[in-house]
Amino acid sequence: MTQQAAAVHAGSARRDPWRYRWVVLGIATFTQAASGFFVGGIGALGVQLETALGLSAAQLGLLVSAAQLAPLAGLLVAGELLDRYGERWVVGIGAGVVGLALGAGSLAPGYPALLGALLVVGAGYSTVQPGGSKSVASWFDASRRGFAMGVRQAGLPLGAALASAVLPVVAEEFGWRATLVTGCLVALLGAGLFLGCYRRPPAPPVLPEKEPSVPLSAQLRARLRMLREPSMVKIMLAGTSLVSVQYGVGILTVLHLHREASVGAGQAARVLVAAQGAGVAGRICLAAWSDRSRFGRHAVVLVCMAAVIAGLAVLMTPLGGAPVVASGVFVWLGFFGFGWYGPWVAHVTETAPAGRTGFALGLAMSVNQLAVITVPPVLGLLIDLTDSFTPAWALLALPTVAALAGAVGAELRTRQREPRR
Repeated sequence: MTQQAAAVHAGSARRDPWRYRWVVLGIATFTQAASGFFVGGIGALGVQLETALGLSAAQLGLLVSAAQLAPLAGLLVAGELLDRYGERWVVGIGAGVVGLALGAGSLAPGYPALLGALLVVGAGYSTVQPGGSKSVASWFDASRRGFAMGVRQAGLPLGAALASAVLPVVAEEFGWRATLVTGCLVALLGAGLFLGCYRRPPAPPVLPEKEPSVPLSAQLRARLRMLREPSMVKIMLAGTSLVSVQYGVGILTVLHLHREASVGAGQAARVLVAAQGAGVAGRICLAAWSDRSRFGRHAVVLVCMAAVIAGLAVLMTPLGGAPVVASGVFVWLGFFGFGWYGPWVAHVTETAPAGRTGFALGLAMSVNQLAVITVPPVLGLLIDLTDSFTPAWALLALPTVAALAGAVGAELRTRQREPRR
């Protein structure tokens, strides 16, 4: 009888539909990595693109900004579509648009046309970031959500690390156009996998309340009130400062090592790969830590802010010109400056109103886009004007210091107002 009971239990476990969450996590991570593959590798292609297209550092940064411009509004649209229609088609079609735009970009006659192709890439990518996060959040409960979200968000630095290792080799052998073809094929593979394998969790999703009698403009104003919520303000200040560091490190690591530390382009690209690999580990480890931290997920984000401030400070000293030290600092910045996103996005999903997870993710990520769009070309322009990387690193450090000081001050004031026991 005991054996029969054990067999029944084993059969039930095999039929447990929630076990599919690990498949969902895998395909969401892969689609994230595949969709961000080419854009994540632009920093590693810096030397080759500067040579082939005659670009300045500011123009190189503008390539990253072009890919991030459409999500400024697209993330809000994508968030609303996700809440209404679910993740499968919204994410799958968006990833497909990324692939097709990269394929068209490989035919670009020059720099302006390449910028246009990357604008379309950004429009498609607008669905992948919030859609993948929402799909994972819907399959995992709070006890595992941080870890799962960290794994999923590791897709971005994972894709960037692979791109940084592969695309420079492709560019050397076949030219810069071949790198866009490679990115096209990888993105289309991610789109097909998500469309073919994703499905909704067994439990019915929490749907937004119907608002048939309320005008669309009024609905949008109601949603944008989230911007005034103290919890969302705290989230967005941390997000904009840290995402600036993330993209600054991604676009400037190779150039800094090549110019300031006299490291060859190939070796500098390998350091960037190591930094992005550290970012993969950071997103998983820091998100898993946030699951167990008694101070909450935001406290882990604050630790990341303090860590990146320390790393940027070292780069602004003469030690930033020492190859070994600078390489180690970039790996450190990879762990914390990329790893923050796992606990941060898990915190966003748990702060969002019921049934509005997609829109909350889109809203928070769209605010981040303001920094993503402006920071890379501004950093490049500073370097072009001053012929030094110190002002660029200072520009990243100062807002992070201000955001950290503001968050700590707000936390102390909250604790002072709490009644003593």
